[in-house]
Amino acid sequence: MLPSLFISHGSPMLALQPGASGPALERLADALPRPKAIVVVSAHWESHELLVSGNPAPATWHDFGGFPPELFAVQYPAPGDPALARQIVELLTANGLQARLDNQRPFDHGTWVPLSLMYPAADIPVVQVSLPSHMGPALQTRIGQALASLRTEGVLLIGSGSITHNLGELDWRAGPESIEPWAREFRDWVVDKLSTQDEAALHDYRQQAPYAVRSHPSDEHLLPLYFARGAGGQFSVAHQGFTLGALGMDIYRFD
Repeated sequence: MLPSLFISHGSPMLALQPGASGPALERLADALPRPKAIVVVSAHWESHELLVSGNPAPATWHDFGGFPPELFAVQYPAPGDPALARQIVELLTANGLQARLDNQRPFDHGTWVPLSLMYPAADIPVVQVSLPSHMGPALQTRIGQALASLRTEGVLLIGSGSITHNLGELDWRAGPESIEPWAREFRDWVVDKLSTQDEAALHDYRQQAPYAVRSHPSDEHLLPLYFARGAGGQFSVAHQGFTLGALGMDIYRFD
């Protein structure tokens, strides 16, 4: 059975400047059985309703600006999987979660950036599930639970976001050894609650966690963690680190 994963995808420049996260993602992919398909909940597909990408050939969407031309030249031509997308809609519906297909959705950078480092051949089908972020952590836990059975079918489930994400407090001169204490304290609190399986505290993180709002002014980049946790079991840390002082780059697995 494959684990589910939470991946902090950082800046889109991760695709060209992988730092410590790139080798960590490569090692993780090498250690896993080759997936039959990959399902991603990305922080960059916020939606009001629950959608599943049924596009058979998703484009690589460079959904950002202000980066060098080399980044806009990167393509990730993995196929979609309409049959799996329909299966996902059926699983969600059977678990009381209304969902429908979106047959036009391209790959946003929360999907293609980490996958370009894990599976650079882009030969594994990928399906995205949208993020109704206004519904908070509990919904993501339910979505993960609804799709957990796919892990027994060779499908890798990934939540792609960031363990901390306050772009207004990044230090663009900071090296990897520089970590803002408040960001570290928030990250450590989350790791502790994941380790002790304190779901109630995790769902109420904005009130209970230290520096919660400072670490996540809006919570779309943390919510994919709840999808990964809901879909998996035993928690472990695959990689820890920060970049730009306050941007958490942790990778977690749930076996």
